[in-house]
Amino acid sequence: MTPTANWNYPTKVRFGAGRIRELAEACKTLNIRRPLLVTDPGLASLPMIAGAVAQCRAAGLGVEVFSNVKGNPTESNVAAGLAALKAGSHDGVIAFGGGSALDVGKVVAFMAGQTRPMWDFEDIGDWWTRANPAGILPIVAVPTTAGTGSEVGRAGVITQEATHCKKVIFHPLMLPGAVISDPELCVGLSPNLTAWTGMDALAHCFEAYCAKGFHPLADGIAVEGIALVHRYLVRAVQDGKDLEARGGMLAAASMGAAAFQKGLGAVHALSHPVGALYDTHHGLTNAVFMPYVMAFNRPAIDEECARIARYLGLAKPSFAGLLQWVIDLRAALKIPHALSGLIGDSSRFEELSRMAVVDPTAGGNPVELTESACLKLYRQSFEGALPD
Repeated sequence: MTPTANWNYPTKVRFGAGRIRELAEACKTLNIRRPLLVTDPGLASLPMIAGAVAQCRAAGLGVEVFSNVKGNPTESNVAAGLAALKAGSHDGVIAFGGGSALDVGKVVAFMAGQTRPMWDFEDIGDWWTRANPAGILPIVAVPTTAGTGSEVGRAGVITQEATHCKKVIFHPLMLPGAVISDPELCVGLSPNLTAWTGMDALAHCFEAYCAKGFHPLADGIAVEGIALVHRYLVRAVQDGKDLEARGGMLAAASMGAAAFQKGLGAVHALSHPVGALYDTHHGLTNAVFMPYVMAFNRPAIDEECARIARYLGLAKPSFAGLLQWVIDLRAALKIPHALSGLIGDSSRFEELSRMAVVDPTAGGNPVELTESACLKLYRQSFEGALPD
């Protein structure tokens, strides 16, 4: 039996098995009468989407579905979603799916009433203040994977097609007004996607905990999120119908996104350019880079890693023990040890390094990231060569 709860941190979350039956009610609490349901092509034809649409229509809501969303979403996906939103005179968004659908849905709702280009709201300085708050539509978020935690985030990651760069679009009011976190929606997720998205949740929690700066609230959330991954990820992969494990991983994903307001680091800074140029799965790419970044950051995070290892009850409560746990976890989940297992091309590492150092997540890394450091990390990870 999985628990059922109502949370208000960082937004209203209806958590528990079967809570998807409250979707129409959640829309109405936000005064959404004509929602645009944004999802991805893989989900669009599944019974869960048909059921959500039927529920909304039975409740008198004028819902339509938009599913032109790539795994690494682009500005074209946002533009098409915005056109569908305006053509249907929709007054809100149901962002339903994995991180890509959630991000596109949130950005479409954000851009609904803006007059400036989307890139004017990149997460740089106070650029978010350029937006017209009255032009942001309400959002209900329904995650179907336990990874990005975008359902409780205030941003969306979108690839700029001209530069092949992933950029973060941010505004505080992009935070969904309601979340339905139902582990039953994750039951059909494949073992691979369960593993990859789960490692994304781990990367968020771990990098947030180790990021520069003072944020004990985020630290506490992050370390418990890591503990949930430790307890439930392998279980969720081994038995996709284990609702307790599915629920635990949904919570870990949301906790990671709540925690990384403190910051992220080199795992994401290295991963974003690879995803943009090679269209790799974000969580899988994070998983590949994680031990190499841990070793690079060790001088600054040795005690933090020992603290996490103690909290997890690892046999070796040390940096070495935590690193070995990550390596063993990746092996158990059949994640490649080397970047060469994802991409067969090492010719663009200098270009990737230039992109990595200017990624918005790079500044949170506990050790300064330079182009030469990124280049070394790309080469180490491609060869599968962890330093002693």
